[in-house]
Amino acid sequence: MTIADPTSDRLLRSTARQSYDPEVDLDWDAAPVDGLWWMQPERVSLYGTPMWDRLSQEQQIELSRHEVASIMSVGLWFEVLLMQLLLREVYGADPRTARTQYALTEIGDETRHSVMFGRAIAAMGAPAYGPRPAVLRIGKLAPLLHGPSVFSATLVGEEPLDRWQRELMKDERCQPLTRMASRIHVTEEARHVTFAREELAAAMSQKIGRTQLRLHQNLTARAAYVMARSLVHPDCYSAVGLDPMAARREALGNEHYRATLAWMGEKMMPYLTEHGMVSEKDRKLWRASFLVPRD
Repeated sequence: MTIADPTSDRLLRSTARQSYDPEVDLDWDAAPVDGLWWMQPERVSLYGTPMWDRLSQEQQIELSRHEVASIMSVGLWFEVLLMQLLLREVYGADPRTARTQYALTEIGDETRHSVMFGRAIAAMGAPAYGPRPAVLRIGKLAPLLHGPSVFSATLVGEEPLDRWQRELMKDERCQPLTRMASRIHVTEEARHVTFAREELAAAMSQKIGRTQLRLHQNLTARAAYVMARSLVHPDCYSAVGLDPMAARREALGNEHYRATLAWMGEKMMPYLTEHGMVSEKDRKLWRASFLVPRD
């Protein structure tokens, strides 16, 4: 008999009731719909800037295609890191427990999501941008995370994108492919967010020394900075004839894009703060991530 855990039991039941198979639940053979955006235009990084206004609508739609491909490829990269962390969590764990069984179930979900994102990027005819080389090198250190920062970093990678996709999946101006991929991810990712939140709360309920707490806080802030700054690869701008570095500078200085990132972090930040994972000592990193509103 499975050793019970209330949250894991509930998440396992939810998984059994409502899960998708992207192989059959997405129409991979459908052609793109002419004139539709690939993501919400107001969430494109250059929206509202002079550089954006100089683009034709066709170029703006094309930029939305490349940006959503970049965001999906970064999401795929993050999910591979998360699977490594979860596998380490269950290594040697009691397989009879609902917690271990749910963690293994989540790994299965993330595997399907990664395949879905890969196929979606291919179907869009866009590059799999992924993070830049320096970030890929940093990512190799992620399996060294332990304790609370495993789950705070998980929330940093999951919750902002979840909020963005919840809006995208309802936006009828956007392509059916990206809307349905978002719907699938949102439905199943809600369980992953719940699990990470519960695990973070449990980890922080244990006695943690001041030095260890500072380490976890700083790792969380660094993860937030890397994630937020990696979403849009500079090469996206080259695809519409823009100078990539000049466009990136314009995007990072764009108050509208900064507000979008703060909106993406709006639900996550109070939870991380409540559970002691946001320190005033990391204020510069958090501000540079744009996941917190400007003062």
